[in-house]
Amino acid sequence: MSDAVQRAAEALRQAERILFITGAGLSADSGLPTYRGVGGLYNGHTEDGLPIEAALSGPMLELNPGLCWKYLAEIGRACLAGKPNAGHLAIAELQNRKPGCWVLTQNVDGYHRAAGSPPQRLIEIHGTLAPLFCMSCGEESAELAEHLSKSLPPQCSLCSGVLRPPVVLFEEMLPALALRRLQSELQTGFDAVVAVGTSASFAYIVEPLLHVRNSGGFTAQIDPSASELSLLVDVHIVAAAGDVLPHLIRHIFRD
Repeated sequence: MSDAVQRAAEALRQAERILFITGAGLSADSGLPTYRGVGGLYNGHTEDGLPIEAALSGPMLELNPGLCWKYLAEIGRACLAGKPNAGHLAIAELQNRKPGCWVLTQNVDGYHRAAGSPPQRLIEIHGTLAPLFCMSCGEESAELAEHLSKSLPPQCSLCSGVLRPPVVLFEEMLPALALRRLQSELQTGFDAVVAVGTSASFAYIVEPLLHVRNSGGFTAQIDPSASELSLLVDVHIVAAAGDVLPHLIRHIFRD
């Protein structure tokens, strides 16, 4: 066991309040591409000549729902084709053995829930891909898979309005409820924060790391590559999450 893993295992063994912050790198071991924000299975421009930030934006969903759904559907199919990996399962095991362990995820694939993470301690800051709801009347519709086999954009069976997932598109605000839950838990405080598979420097990721570090807690990053976050943490474990997290959990509960 590397010194970094050993140090992390000891810190998490002693910690009562733990926050995992997860990004696309965690789901890469499930076969999903690492994408920016809510969606780009793309870098740069789409085949329609638009930046992915424009194609997958709230305004585009209003203006041209068919084009926006073209790319939402690609993300949906990719997520439905995969399943939780060993990293998701390891985090869920830790949550179920430590009642003060929380997950803040940027991912919209739903794999944390599927792996068994308690929903009441899961903050999906970018929303989820299901269930769909009508933008006109608010009626919830069938799960995503059923609509991806039909013509796009999907339509409401009651009013024929356009359906959408409860996901945060570009140019949209983060969900207020998720932000309130995060702020409430940050005020309670954490003993340790672990960033997994994310290089993002958004305030809601950096703030928990800085707060815990400045209060004398433990901070770590699990990622094969270095990033700006690597400079903020006590330990950077240079490895894929799916490889190291099960190993880490075994050492936390070595008894």
